[in-house]
Amino acid sequence: MSDAIVPFAGSEAEWDAFVAAHPAGTTFHRYAWRRVIEETFGHEVRLWCARDDTGRLCGVLPLVRVKSRLFGHYLVSMPFVSYGGPLGSPEATAALARFAAELATETGADLLELRCRSEVTVPLAVSHRKVTVCLDLPADGSEALWSQLKAKVRSQIRRPQKEGLAVRFGPEESGNFYRVFARHMRDLGTPVMPRSWFEGLRQALPNQVEIGCVYQGREPIAAGWGFRSGGEFEITWAAALQRYNAMAPNMLLYWAFLERSANAGARVFNFGRCTPGGGTHRFKLQWGGHDQPLWWYQQGRHEKGSTPSAADSQYAWGQRIWQRLPLAVANVVGPRIVRYIP
Repeated sequence: MSDAIVPFAGSEAEWDAFVAAHPAGTTFHRYAWRRVIEETFGHEVRLWCARDDTGRLCGVLPLVRVKSRLFGHYLVSMPFVSYGGPLGSPEATAALARFAAELATETGADLLELRCRSEVTVPLAVSHRKVTVCLDLPADGSEALWSQLKAKVRSQIRRPQKEGLAVRFGPEESGNFYRVFARHMRDLGTPVMPRSWFEGLRQALPNQVEIGCVYQGREPIAAGWGFRSGGEFEITWAAALQRYNAMAPNMLLYWAFLERSANAGARVFNFGRCTPGGGTHRFKLQWGGHDQPLWWYQQGRHEKGSTPSAADSQYAWGQRIWQRLPLAVANVVGPRIVRYIP
């Protein structure tokens, strides 16, 4: 392994200052994720860095080991989210990637995956199996944004407004967000993240987290959770209860986040990652955004070409069973499974 790469032994402030100053730095690179992942899942999280001869930080890389007998052994930067790959100068980024590849080989990882937002020069194969959709927001705020939406989209937003649905924002919406999200995931046949994961993130990143819920009266029926970073807002998790689909609460949810972001001066609205060509992808494109392929750099053993997903065809039987579980059971068992699906 390269002597230029060492375990990060500096302060949280030093790490976060480096991330904030780098053009490709994201909320998901922040030091706080280490604590939340360790406390929620118990995974091994190692922070690596490159320093020059003067000791100045010139590159960082968080790596998380996710290992189970059922799904396999993965070394990921960062699991559960879209970004978090090596960050720094081109030389430091390449050195960190080489180091990670050597570490993965030495420790027997089935797959190393470095999740980058854009292309970087690293000595690894790249996967574009996921994209994100981004919309440039007008400087004039939400009125200008509304005028640039297609007439069909504006009509779909007006429908839930006419039904009397309302949107509320704030950290106090965390519990109702999870209530909607957990049922939505069960209905999809996918294990849900534990509530402690979201509570940990809310407490660790209070100035970045944004939570919103759509209500019919007192009943939360759609919800979203995202992160502010610089001039961008990303909606990372969103859900809507299927029995209210006719009211289109998800349209009101996304519009409320878009409106709030535009009026707060955000330059970009990031709709979050999805599979190219799928229904979620089409939903996001209708708002007028553009695709940004994700650059996930990989090194695999055997035939491992990607991290596991509950949506994989090989787990279709499990998906059908999961949809029939009582919600209370799914909410207990799901977090024990999803921790190994990075």
